[in-house]
Amino acid sequence: MKVVISGSSGLIGSALALSLLSDGNSITKLVRPGGPVGAGTISWNPETGVLDSAALENFDAVVHLAGENIASTKWTEDSKKRFIESRTRSTRLLCGRLLQLKNPPKVMVMASATGFYGSRDNEELTEQSTSGAGFLAELTREWEKASETLNDSPIRIVRLRLGVVLSSEGGALPRMIKPFKLGLGGKIGDGGQYISWLGLDDTVGIIKHVIADENIRGPVNAVAPHPVTNKEFTKALGETLGRPTVATIPAMMLKIMYGEMAEETILSSTRVIPRVLIESGYEFIDPDLNEALKKYIA
Repeated sequence: MKVVISGSSGLIGSALALSLLSDGNSITKLVRPGGPVGAGTISWNPETGVLDSAALENFDAVVHLAGENIASTKWTEDSKKRFIESRTRSTRLLCGRLLQLKNPPKVMVMASATGFYGSRDNEELTEQSTSGAGFLAELTREWEKASETLNDSPIRIVRLRLGVVLSSEGGALPRMIKPFKLGLGGKIGDGGQYISWLGLDDTVGIIKHVIADENIRGPVNAVAPHPVTNKEFTKALGETLGRPTVATIPAMMLKIMYGEMAEETILSSTRVIPRVLIESGYEFIDPDLNEALKKYIA
């Protein structure tokens, strides 16, 4: 296949690019101003609307992963607006250009997030569940809405609602490990909040799966089949590292330190089930948390 990737320098994008290349596919990277330009790249600038439509002709698939990291800075009204715009502008630009093509790709796979559902205690959430309350739910609704121009087009659109991606190369896991190595690991609050997680290898595997399966379209919960509570995750991480997990991190302390960000991320409870993937026959590489932690921490 010939595949275009935005966000190719990120954790998921870089792993996907390597995997596609190892399978014998060719990839082209969408590169923002200041990035490396040359063979295998297409320049674009979502802020100014620059993207050459002709350069997008004759590709088989587009994978759109671009978006500013929501943990990169403190949440303010300005930063939250920027988080939304970094996703919606790039998505609208890319979808608009794809619709202009004489030979468009068969499929576009875009990143979204399980934040779509908001914090829902222990409710099991599938792709048919409604969106929730809060900033992350608003962000993901707007993010997905920006791609709605493809809904009735010849281009199949898949929206991956990604959970917490586990990897030794970056993301949340290395940050989680630090206090445990110091013997300060423990559950957060009462530990009852659910974490919907996913190994990096499955993240890549799922993207390749939904590209290949022409019957999959719309929202797809990109999470492992067994979400766990924070208490269960803490126990598994402590056992993997051989460190105690007796500490309890007060929820109020995190709210004071990080405010809304803490409430909507580490204190939020999202129990997400990957129904579409299961029904489509996807075989998970890392279905078990304990084995996944051993793999990604080693």
